[in-house]
Amino acid sequence: MTDEKERDNNMAKNLVIVESPAKAKTIRKFLGNNYEVIASNGHVRDLPKSQMGIDIENDFEPKYITIRGKGDILATLRKEVKKADRIYLATDPDREGEAISYHLSKALKLEDKDYKRITFNEITKNAVKNSIKEAREIDMDLVDAQQARRVLDRLVGYKISPLLWAKIKRGLSAGRVQSVALKLICDREKEINEFIPKEYWTLDASLKADTLKKPIEFKFSGDGTVKEEISSRQALESIREKISGKEFLIKSVKTTERIKKSPLPFTTSTLQQEASSKLNFATAKTMRIAQQLYEGVEIRGKGSVGLITYLRTDSTRISEEAALAAKDYIIRNYGEQYIDQGGKEGKSGRKIQDAHEAIRPTDITLTPVKLKEQLSRDQFRLYQLIYNRFLASQMAAAQYAVKTVKAEAEGCTFQTSVSQIVFDGYISVYNLDHEKSEHVTGIDELQEGDVLQLAELSEKQHFTQPPARYTEALLVKTLEELGIGRPSTYAPTISIILGRRYVTKENKKLYVTEIGEAVNQVMEQAFSVIVDVNFTANMESLLDNIGEGKVDWKVVVRNFYPDLNEAVKKAEEELQSITIEDEVSDEVCDACGRNMVIKYGPHGKFLACPGFPECKCTKPFFEKTGVACPKCGADIVCKKTRKGRRYYGCIAAPECDFMSWAKPTNEKCPECGSYMVEKGSKLLCSDKECGYSCDKHTETNQK
Repeated sequence: MTDEKERDNNMAKNLVIVESPAKAKTIRKFLGNNYEVIASNGHVRDLPKSQMGIDIENDFEPKYITIRGKGDILATLRKEVKKADRIYLATDPDREGEAISYHLSKALKLEDKDYKRITFNEITKNAVKNSIKEAREIDMDLVDAQQARRVLDRLVGYKISPLLWAKIKRGLSAGRVQSVALKLICDREKEINEFIPKEYWTLDASLKADTLKKPIEFKFSGDGTVKEEISSRQALESIREKISGKEFLIKSVKTTERIKKSPLPFTTSTLQQEASSKLNFATAKTMRIAQQLYEGVEIRGKGSVGLITYLRTDSTRISEEAALAAKDYIIRNYGEQYIDQGGKEGKSGRKIQDAHEAIRPTDITLTPVKLKEQLSRDQFRLYQLIYNRFLASQMAAAQYAVKTVKAEAEGCTFQTSVSQIVFDGYISVYNLDHEKSEHVTGIDELQEGDVLQLAELSEKQHFTQPPARYTEALLVKTLEELGIGRPSTYAPTISIILGRRYVTKENKKLYVTEIGEAVNQVMEQAFSVIVDVNFTANMESLLDNIGEGKVDWKVVVRNFYPDLNEAVKKAEEELQSITIEDEVSDEVCDACGRNMVIKYGPHGKFLACPGFPECKCTKPFFEKTGVACPKCGADIVCKKTRKGRRYYGCIAAPECDFMSWAKPTNEKCPECGSYMVEKGSKLLCSDKECGYSCDKHTETNQK
């Protein structure tokens, strides 16, 4: 025992510094007793909030200070540094992580210490131990790329924001990426407002024959050579006249093979899009939960386990080791025919950060089913999405047989088709759209040359629709396609424009507000270059070049600043002020009787008397649902718990104690008379013992 203690005392003491306590906990179990793992809790130094923090006269030198509240953490880190023989800076494997390591080295004065930078794409034993073997110096090119982004964003924000305060109202901000995102949403709003719908019609023919048990629906497709759209009622009537009472001849019966390739594994962007559309997660929520899965979750018998690889990536590449493990798993659980034989091509075009892999599970044997009881509901759903997408990406394509039948009468062609799954391939594990084989009774009996009779014609008028409003998922996709921002910036950018109330979200769609329109108007008038999509995308390329050591970061800033400074001076002189009126509510001030106005504070909306400062009366603001309280008849309003969970309660609380987690409706249950609540596309009886449910727009009993 004494020998063991002496050996431990003689062993080198190593200190590993990571960002988060969860990450520290996961890594600690992979390393021996001679390693201490401690968290910095993110950045320890940053530019000051109270001033720009960039010495413009001294060649844009940034002035970094210790972040408020980080003094105790730094004191603890300095004590551990003194005890250590070697220090490993193990922050995240991207520009931001490289910058955190750099600032730690400065704040802890590691210049005279033996310190190295280590990175790993996944928090597993092999990855962590290999990273120590491949320890390196801090990559100053990556640090400079992050520093350039920070300085550019600070210059834009701290130069333009005071202008917005002066011309519109206090509390507003501008940003290099957020202003472009806002412009995209405003431009889409303008497209929608200016959109002129065009009329078109569809015509279906129900065709029958003695050999068919029931008629088959065919759709009008043109004259047989080109697909034709019916643009008016007159054109429709012309077709009806031609074919009414006529026989239809089957001109062709063709079966073609359709291959649907398996999807690529997730990048940050595609994960955010899929989690939004399939799980209804906001981008910020997706990143928060993915961070938990990456840093480590407590698993029985294993301790804290990092379940996924690094979550900020725009690469679709995966390691050979992960590909082989997936192949072996697929063969054992599905069969050799399910292995992807072709291989895939990733995204091409702009530069991707290919030092990272795609987002995937760290251990293919840790299936979602095994972990379900040990993960929160949201963790499980996101992990299942990532796991199944990765597994599907390594599987064979799905194969379909598509049968198309064309029938003709008087030069008018109608067609019908069905799709049958011949081999399910990857959709056996990743079938989020619930694809299945289609069945049309009697279609297999049809042959070329058969004659069918017209049973019925059905027509429908349509109008072309305006472009879809942006959702968070669509905005992320658009920003990525345009080369604006990077994986780490999508969620914060959307959070900022929502938090500043430039944009509001209803039913997943993003709507620009009056404040947002005013800010965008100022930005377009005075700073058209900054909100130009091509300029912003080009700036991202320059930041990539800095990260690769091809461009000096200060050259980029020197070229950018003079035009910005000149535009600000010009705007201060020429721009007219824009007045944003407070929204007037129907709530009356208890003190003076005036209608209260809606104001915005750090915690959201509240009601205030317009007579401020003479009258300082305020009230909480509650969003009314238009539903009467089942107990007392007062308004049901949307509220939030202290932890931010949404619920519905009576505005007369605390006198009335009604509350519901699901949104109540004015509908009454036809079975028991209780009020109904909304759950997705269903209405459910609030009395669980009753159990009645129906679609929102039907009264079909599904008890």
